[in-house]
Amino acid sequence: MSNARSLAVLVLAAALAVTGAAQADGGNGKGNKAKKGKQAQGSTATVHRSKGADGVTDRTATGPKGQTQTIDRSRGGDGAVDATVTGRKGGTSTVDRSKGADGVTDRIVTGPGGKTQTIDRSRGADGAIDATVTGRKGGTSTVDRSKGADGVTDRVVTGPNGKTQTVDRSRGADGAVDATVTGRQVKSLPPGASAVDRTPPEVRPITGRQGG
Repeated sequence: MSNARSLAVLVLAAALAVTGAAQADGGNGKGNKAKKGKQAQGSTATVHRSKGADGVTDRTATGPKGQTQTIDRSRGGDGAVDATVTGRKGGTSTVDRSKGADGVTDRIVTGPGGKTQTIDRSRGADGAIDATVTGRKGGTSTVDRSKGADGVTDRVVTGPNGKTQTVDRSRGADGAVDATVTGRQVKSLPPGASAVDRTPPEVRPITGRQGG
C-alpha cells in the first residue's frame, strides 16, 4: 500500500510540474506576441530632403510600410517655385506657379485625375490682393480685398452659387483689430456669432449676470 501511495504521489507531482511548464511557455508566448505588436506600433517613417542646383528643396517621405511620396520642386525663370507630387499610390499632381507683372503669384494645380484648380491673383490700387479661384468642377469664387483708412483689410468673398460673405475689420483705440462678418458662416466664429471683439478683457465693460 505504501508503495502504491508513493507512486501516486510521484505521478501527481510529475503532472503538476508538466502543467506549470506549459503555463510558463504560454506566458512567454504571449509576451513575445505583445513584444512583436509593440514593435509594429513603433514602426518608423523617414523624410529625406535634398537641395537642387536652383536652391529649392526636394523631399522624399517613406512610410512604415515602405510606400513613398516624392515632392520635386523647381524654380522657373520668373523665380516662382513649381512642384510635382507623386503620391504613395502612384498618382501625380502638379503645381505650376507664375508671377504676374504686378509681382503677385498665380497658381494652377492639376490633380491625378487631370482636373485643375486655378488661382488668379491681382493687386489693386490700394495694394490689397484680390483673387479669382476656378475650382476642379468649374465653379468660380472671387475674393475682393480692400484697405481702409486705418490700414486694415476688409474682404468680400463671392462663392460659385453667388452667395457672399463680407468681413469688415476696424482697428480700435488700443490697436486691436475687431471684425464684423456678414453672410456665410465661417469656422472661426461660433454658431450665430457675427462679430469678433478683440478688446483686452481688462478694459471690456462687465455685462450680463455679473454687471449692469
